[in-house]
This record gives sequence, C-alpha cells and structure tokens, in this order.
Amino acid sequence: MTVTLKDVALRAGVSRSAVSRTFTEGASVSAKTRAKVEKAAIELKYSPNALASSLTTGRTKLIGLVSNNFHNPLFLEVFDLFTRGLQERGLRPLLVNLSAETDPANSVRMLRQYSVDGVIVASSTLPPSFAEAFRDVGIPVVHSFGRYTSSPQVHVVGIDNIACGRMAAGALVARGHKRVAFLGGPQGATSTEDRARGFLDALSAHPDIAVSISYASAYSFDAGRAEMIRLLQDTPAEAYFGGDDVLSIGALSAIHDAGLRVPDDIGFIGLNDMAMARWQNINLTTIRQPIAEIIASSIDLVVGTIADPDRHPETRLFPCRIVERGTLRPFP
Repeated sequence: MTVTLKDVALRAGVSRSAVSRTFTEGASVSAKTRAKVEKAAIELKYSPNALASSLTTGRTKLIGLVSNNFHNPLFLEVFDLFTRGLQERGLRPLLVNLSAETDPANSVRMLRQYSVDGVIVASSTLPPSFAEAFRDVGIPVVHSFGRYTSSPQVHVVGIDNIACGRMAAGALVARGHKRVAFLGGPQGATSTEDRARGFLDALSAHPDIAVSISYASAYSFDAGRAEMIRLLQDTPAEAYFGGDDVLSIGALSAIHDAGLRVPDDIGFIGLNDMAMARWQNINLTTIRQPIAEIIASSIDLVVGTIADPDRHPETRLFPCRIVERGTLRPFP
C-alpha cells in the first residue's frame, strides 16, 4: 500500500500540517519536529507527492522547455544540460516541440493548462514574439539562445550572432581567400539574418573579395548537404562560413562525395562546436558557442524571475572564440 502523509504524521506523533511543512521548501518547522518527521518518513519509505505539494504551495515546479530544433543533433546536448540543470534545482522540465508551430498562442495555452512556474524558450530561430507571448500572460520567461537586443522585452541569454559573422569573415580574410560565401540556415531565422549581416559587414571593407550568400531549408545535415550539392554545380567559393555545425557537416559530406579536398579545394568554418565537430573524421574548424554557460545562466534567470516576477528584463551575452581544427587551410 502507498504510504501517505497521514501515515507519517501518526508514526511521528505530529499533525499532518507539520509533515506538509517539513517537506515544503521555505516553510517554518522546528528542528525537533523536522527530525521526528524525517525519521518516520525513512522508516516508512515515504516520498512526498509532488502534485499534492503543488496544491499546497501553488507552485508546480514545472518549467516549460520550448524549442523547434529537435532535428538538430546539437539539441540533444542542449536538452541534456537543461534537464539535468533544472532537476538539480528541484525543478521538472516539461518539453514542448514547436517544430510545426507558428502561433505562440497555442504554446501559451498548453503550458498554462499545466500551470508551469516558468518557461525557457530554447531556440536561436524563433522570433522574440514567442517568448513575449508568455510574458504577456504573466509567465516568467527566458529566451535562451535568443536574439541580442540592447532593450529586451524578456530575459535573453545567448551570443552576439552579428559578431560571430564578423569573426568568421575575419578568419577567411586572414587566410587570403578571394572568393568566400555564407551558407546559412532558413533565411527568415533571426540567427541566420544576424550571422549573414555580420559576415557581409566585415567583408564590405574588402572590395577585392567576391562574396556570395545562399540559404538551406533548415539547420540540418540533409539541408546543408542538398544546398552544397546545388552550389557545386556552378563555381563554388574557396571557403564557406556555415550557419551552424550540423549544416556545415552536411555540406562537407557533399564536398567529399564530389571528389574535392577539404581544406585544399574548399575550406569551411562552422558555428557552435557541437560534439560531432570534434570527431576525427569531421574535424571541423568552428566558432565555439559556450552552450553550458548559456544554459546555466538561463536556469538562474528563470529561477530568479519566478522569485521576483517584476525583475527587469536583461540580456546576457557570452563571448565566442574560434576553435582551429582541420577544415580551414593554415594562415599564409
């Protein structure tokens, strides 16, 4: 039979409310009573009922974890870090797949039904309006991997994608390439727009370098491979900045299948430094996004905002750096 709170109260010789307070974070209970209750709970192998506790505290400890990038292997790393980080704080992630969703109202409606305490929108491609929709109904929200702005409407944690585009351009210029290109993800994605903008801005100071831009249908291996196959039908660039690592890895597959050598014939730099980029058979030169730090900061912010719903929105940006591997030729 299931051991109940009443059973623990009888064994400890205290009231049921005393047992409830013992297992309610922040509730007032004397050391003597706490010791009695914990001893009885151990003897009876009692575990507090999280759902029952939420009725008492008004807090479910559920955090909606919202994303639309489930096809990207990078998000296996992201979700692993998010779920472990939330659970270590005594919170429970509720995963929401927005891969086919365009209306934030549907997500808001669903998460309100579950009475989540807060929401983390974990996507670099969703527009700010998705996170703002949760804010508008009073749900504490953080946009992780969100678009940088100096005047955020919600908490944003991520990187400066424009700066990353400039960084990639600088790496290609420094190696003496005269025909360079940006291969981005979906054209309407905010991350694609900003990375392309930074790339073009940096190259505008080098009129002797030919620049081209193309877009894949998704941030995925298959989309990167398909777009590179198309590009190889004409005269490809000498070196590419791929919108992210998995897109770049798909493009490298097409380059190898065409009998071309990397980096001798075509060079490549990606963005993210996902685990696959370090594999020996890929060895991708890339811009490292500090994913673990971004996730830890996002969790801190959502916890802080639950405690203080009137907290002013802030942007937290983390610096990126180039990780040199084998897909760009050495400096001249």
